[in-house]
Amino acid sequence: MNVEELWQDLLLGTDQEVIAKGGFGKPRGLGSRPALLVIDPQPNYMGERNKATVDQLAEFPTGVGEKAWTALENSKPILQLFRELKLPVIFSRQVANYMQFDSFAGKSTRDRSNYVAGHPYTELVAEVDLQPADIVIEKAYASVFQGTPIVNYLTRLQVDTLLVCGGVTSGCVRGAVVDAASLGYKIGLLHECVFDRMELSHRVSIMDMWMKYADMLSVNQALDYIHNGR
Repeated sequence: MNVEELWQDLLLGTDQEVIAKGGFGKPRGLGSRPALLVIDPQPNYMGERNKATVDQLAEFPTGVGEKAWTALENSKPILQLFRELKLPVIFSRQVANYMQFDSFAGKSTRDRSNYVAGHPYTELVAEVDLQPADIVIEKAYASVFQGTPIVNYLTRLQVDTLLVCGGVTSGCVRGAVVDAASLGYKIGLLHECVFDRMELSHRVSIMDMWMKYADMLSVNQALDYIHNGR
């Protein structure tokens, strides 16, 4: 599927003309030293594997459900190839070490105990099969670039390109992509490997990142880039 089909039916009025005449969506290109950035594959955001988002909210109020697990499954060939080639793999974890500084508490009425450090729902799901060489970064804000050492790690690894997947598309993924692009990294968003609890937010956010910040890659395009494009 052409990724632009994701948002075509959402455009209103002169939106399409604005995109075309404004020259948005031009590929920036990717570099030669990529890292894979997997955003927040945790139970709090993955939710229940075989349930629609709305059907698992009682247990996982910020979970996405089956769409998240499909996205994670889609990402596995890329994750496997990065590990085989000994390319950097970075996971982020959203966790509140001090609840009084929880940046999301003021925007919700739900119980926040599931988000505190030490709760099993803050751990990475077993399906990512964490390896000794993988890097895990804890964060307290939407973007993994805020208040973490990720830039130091990327500099030490001489990374110039991030392939990004995970969730949620409109929140922590978008936050990371905007910050990374602002810092000069080239971004490939794996659009088949991101997920969101709201379909509208998901599709509009992908469109916005395509317009201004990231190149869109299918799984097959990402595999081809890793094999042949670096």
